[in-house]
Amino acid sequence: MKTVFWWTLGIILYTYLGYPVAIWILSRVHRRTWRIASISPGLSIVLAVHNGIALLPGKLRHLLSLDYSHLREVIVVSDGSGDGTAEFLARQQHPLLRTIILEKHQGKAAALNVGMAKATADIILFVDIRPEIQPGAVQRLISNFADPKVGCVAGELLLRREGHDTASAAVGGMYWSYEQWIRTCESAFDSPVGVYGGFYAVRRELAVPQPVGIILDDMFQPLSIIRQGYRSVLDPEAVVYDTWPGQIEREFQRKVRTLAGNFQLFQLAPWTLSLRNRVLFQLVSHKLLRLIVPYLGILLLVCTVALGVRSHFYAGVAVLELLSLALALIGLFVRVSVLQRIAGPASALLLLNAAAVVGFYRFLTTRGPLWKIWTSREATSTSAPPARESMAQFEAGVVAGPGGGRNV
Repeated sequence: MKTVFWWTLGIILYTYLGYPVAIWILSRVHRRTWRIASISPGLSIVLAVHNGIALLPGKLRHLLSLDYSHLREVIVVSDGSGDGTAEFLARQQHPLLRTIILEKHQGKAAALNVGMAKATADIILFVDIRPEIQPGAVQRLISNFADPKVGCVAGELLLRREGHDTASAAVGGMYWSYEQWIRTCESAFDSPVGVYGGFYAVRRELAVPQPVGIILDDMFQPLSIIRQGYRSVLDPEAVVYDTWPGQIEREFQRKVRTLAGNFQLFQLAPWTLSLRNRVLFQLVSHKLLRLIVPYLGILLLVCTVALGVRSHFYAGVAVLELLSLALALIGLFVRVSVLQRIAGPASALLLLNAAAVVGFYRFLTTRGPLWKIWTSREATSTSAPPARESMAQFEAGVVAGPGGGRNV
């Protein structure tokens, strides 16, 4: 029982503390720099959208006026939208805008595949409808492709947390900072195992079609490029802003979807867990172990309580574990601001581990495409657009007139 206790505790501590320290040391001892220079290859932007009419006009104005001189095209794929998105896109005539209407809702991966197939530029930039791309971010992102061994580049995501409850703010604050720091260390050592899917770019010649129905394109695509012998890197100076759900219930749903997507990724791309994956050590340490930790935590508590019957030391550890669990639950369910602020980190950790368990259950039991566990209402209403405006305002200011001129 003691052996099980210490091994279990050791794996949990390694997952959350040991690996971050190890990858930081490796990023210092074996740091791999890459060349960054001002280059301007042709750029295709691909945006997949389902029922995004509330955000789409502002997003298109934002994309079509980006400060990048060699923007070749903005490809927008409507994935079975039923809210007027398809009709709105069908009316647009801007010379840089390419619209694709999919009648049936097939999921983001299918929409991205169609968009990738139509892209003509050397670099493809994948964006989501919510993120606000900051001035100069696209040029900075592209400059990383000056190194011929770089095949994928992601930017730095900064999260807005105004109006968030304490637990969701902890996930979007402390936890996301921790996650970004790990990814930055992985990038310095070799490559991160995943990127922020709302703003990343790849070389078109290396882009791989997504498996049908996959949720985590932002893991599959970078890992596929790494598999081809290239690097995936992060650039903290290529900044975008986004807002995650402000209520803990919806943040929990978002994490369930993401963590279910991890199980799906391993199923659809089993090579990711083989020695053919150059970043297998990072993937196991960063992603796989986190999926196992919830069950190890239960085992640890059982061992501690059992050992605590005969040992004051283990009894004390059991009390600390139970108090931590109680604190986390208070932070989630007792709406008292002072208590929530104190319990925020513990609540965030409990939420992430609970989401891993529920995500595995949803992965096992969901019938049909797994991406359907995330509804369009949840996906499109989590934040304001870069510049919310009416369709009439958009069409008056952005769409080309009868002469075909660009009126941005």
